[in-house]
Amino acid sequence: MARGCAHGAWRRAWRVARLPCDAHVMRPTLFEFAGGEPAFLALATAHHTRCVQDPELNHPFSHPDQHPQHVERLAAYWAEVMGGPPAFSQSCGDQSSVMQMHSGNGDMRDLGRRFVDCFVRAADDAGLPDDADFRAALRAYMQWSVDDVLAYSLVEPSAVPDGMVMPRWSWDGLQVSPA
Repeated sequence: MARGCAHGAWRRAWRVARLPCDAHVMRPTLFEFAGGEPAFLALATAHHTRCVQDPELNHPFSHPDQHPQHVERLAAYWAEVMGGPPAFSQSCGDQSSVMQMHSGNGDMRDLGRRFVDCFVRAADDAGLPDDADFRAALRAYMQWSVDDVLAYSLVEPSAVPDGMVMPRWSWDGLQVSPA
């Protein structure tokens, strides 16, 4: 018998402690909800295909010096941002390297909307869950990401700060800011 408890009170407390927790069930990460790495590879593949087919986005997505694993790296980046494993940051770089790659390209504001539209449609093409909250979180992430990239598009790569951490995005939006 527990000290300081009457026999019946201790037994009731023990029974209550054994009951399943009534706390809300933790929501999966966006990465998990999407379907993990295969889902993000499908999303990146579909997005790349849509961008190559777009008359305005075609140029930045079809240049000959593009990394041969561009789609796989993009999938790893999005997966990590959405709560997946740190595959991108462990093998490809940090957020600074991503911003440096996209910096110095001139005014690309006219491409932002098209890029987001391709992303939203690619989620359908990739067969990602058609859940309204999930799709809203994906769209909000991509709009934030495009705005972030566009903020660096006019500066030279040397102007991008070193050591920017990978952003983290959840159902509630930005959780870890790169700055």
